[in-house]
Amino acid sequence: MLKTFYNYNVFFFHCFFFFFFVLVCFYKPTSLEKMSSKGTVVLAYSGGLDTSCILVWLKEQGYDVITYLANIGQDEDFEAARKKAESLGAKKVFIDDLRSEFVEEFIWPSVQANAMYEDRYLLGTSIARPCIARRQVQIARQEGAQFVSHGATGKGNDQIRFELTCYALYPEVKIIAPWRIPEFYNRFRGRKDLMEYAEKHGIPVPVTPKAPWSMDANLMHISYESGILENPKSHAPSDLYLMTKNPEDAPNTPDELEIEFKKGVPVKVTHLKEGKTKDTPLDIFCYLNEVGGKHGIGRIDIVENRFIGMKSRGIYETPGGTILYHAHLDIETFTMDREVRRIKQGLGIKFSELLYNGFWYSPECEFVRHCIDKSQENVEGKVQLSVFKGHVYILGRESPSSLYNEELVSMDVQGDYDPCDASGFIRINAVRLREHHRLQGEAQLKQ
Repeated sequence: MLKTFYNYNVFFFHCFFFFFFVLVCFYKPTSLEKMSSKGTVVLAYSGGLDTSCILVWLKEQGYDVITYLANIGQDEDFEAARKKAESLGAKKVFIDDLRSEFVEEFIWPSVQANAMYEDRYLLGTSIARPCIARRQVQIARQEGAQFVSHGATGKGNDQIRFELTCYALYPEVKIIAPWRIPEFYNRFRGRKDLMEYAEKHGIPVPVTPKAPWSMDANLMHISYESGILENPKSHAPSDLYLMTKNPEDAPNTPDELEIEFKKGVPVKVTHLKEGKTKDTPLDIFCYLNEVGGKHGIGRIDIVENRFIGMKSRGIYETPGGTILYHAHLDIETFTMDREVRRIKQGLGIKFSELLYNGFWYSPECEFVRHCIDKSQENVEGKVQLSVFKGHVYILGRESPSSLYNEELVSMDVQGDYDPCDASGFIRINAVRLREHHRLQGEAQLKQ
């Protein structure tokens, strides 16, 4: 009996060993089993064609994919985007409302700086990227993800802005940028290839045709580029703008507003005729967008210099940001010492370049922001302005910190100023000019 039991055990042991050997030698894991072998990636996801295809492609490559969608004020069906990501196999879906922190921590510092790239662009896309990427990195750390990914192209600025932020805040992170991977961009040479891939993998695509240009929207602005806009001579179609009315169609009556600032930041906006007020950062900015949009404020069509080295044509509409730019510029000039402001102007230009180029989390940008913030200590008061058919008109201003001395500047009152002093002031400044022209005259006589 014991011998028979022993023989059965030996037989089953040999069977098990043989089965295990066959399994090891010939079994091929399924794509599902491969998936976890490469690790977890947090994908900056929009729900559009590109990032939906990237989600499926990343899974195809063997990654667990967590999708992350930031609400920074764009017109988006966030619940539909969540369901779509889940249906495509996202391991987790994060949708975060970042609107308030976007205004307070990113837009307000740009207002303080009078940030404007190349004298025209108010940096609406640029300023959103560090806000979005910061939260992406937080999710990656929280979920133990070794990778982050995005859908930015290999020719644009956004890839730089996203990735510099990620590396600054999560130095050991690995970045998957599909549009820079030959296997990806050689496979998907255009929208047609993406559409075919989407159909093959059951990825829902919009029924309506996509606009023949690329758009990026947030609280600060909407940008339009690429497609038919790549010819810089082509005029923007009249139906392109979504955030602002055509100034020609704007109301025939202006809206008059009063914007109150403290430390260079708007703390209250009041409609002077209607008495309507807003006093929280998000409400203030949304209201200015509403009023500015109604009057066609903040449209520009420019060719700009990308950091990566090429020129691009962009069309932007920034209604609330444009109103604040003019109002802040006015109250700042009213309350800030001339020489301090001259230095601060240079810092504002530097800040704009750093922001545009993706260096928000660099030590130099932190230093510049600190200096600008210091310059705003006495920038307080109220600015009254009118918005009307595409223009912002300053009407008046007042401030407890004003450096404007009505008596000193008056043509009708002598004040604490002796006009005779101006004679010496002029003669001293003329010394340099006299010497310059004396030397020029001598040089001409020698010829």
